[in-house]
Amino acid sequence: MSGHSKWATTKHKKAAIDAKRGKLFAKLIKNIEVAARNGGPDPSGNPTLFDAIQKAKKNSVPADNIERAVKRGGGLDGSGVDYETIMYEGYAAGGVALLIECLTDNRNRAASEVRVAVTRNNGSMGDPGSVAYNFARKGVVTVAKESADEDAILEATLEAGAEEVKDAGSAWEIVSEATDLVDVRTALQEAGIDYESAEAQFVPGVEVPVDAETARKVFRLIDALEDSDEVQNVYSNIDVSDEVLAALEED
Repeated sequence: MSGHSKWATTKHKKAAIDAKRGKLFAKLIKNIEVAARNGGPDPSGNPTLFDAIQKAKKNSVPADNIERAVKRGGGLDGSGVDYETIMYEGYAAGGVALLIECLTDNRNRAASEVRVAVTRNNGSMGDPGSVAYNFARKGVVTVAKESADEDAILEATLEAGAEEVKDAGSAWEIVSEATDLVDVRTALQEAGIDYESAEAQFVPGVEVPVDAETARKVFRLIDALEDSDEVQNVYSNIDVSDEVLAALEED
């Protein structure tokens, strides 16, 4: 996850491509709709919705779009949404494991798009359970480095359940049990520390270090998967050193 995160934060610092931005908006809107459907349209009583809205705002999704998504998801405009979550497992170059989370209203279309992206980009699909055992569902709160230093974050969140603070390039990632996510996020708010996002993610237990050429192939595959409207999140166990990251940034 750390290598994937570092590369993601590096990419986001570069000029945003409109098409990518549009796809990101669509995924963030889908998160809001599902959160509102599952826990109700009131963010004060639905922490998952609160965090989905916060992440959308941080990524400059217009307020009107957010409001409409909450109404759609909560069934307030009479047009409910019906997405299902499907997990696929696979391998990228170098034996890097991939856990691919889809949020879709068409299971066959999602399966087809995932398979095409994986097989066309030096990857292979895995059997159910072949990859998932190496990932644990954790709470992950992201804080921009300019918002606080590592010591301040630890001091604010340790008693709330933070297990570790990871360096993700331009941001810190605070990892906790998924059940402690809201407590950790609340502790940051009470300490006056601004955060970028707070959500449950799949974090790998064992990471695979790669060279620059393998990293390029892995990220090409991840980009292809993330380009699909069906794919909501891609988790990997790639471990990218600072030297490899520097080589990638020169591309």
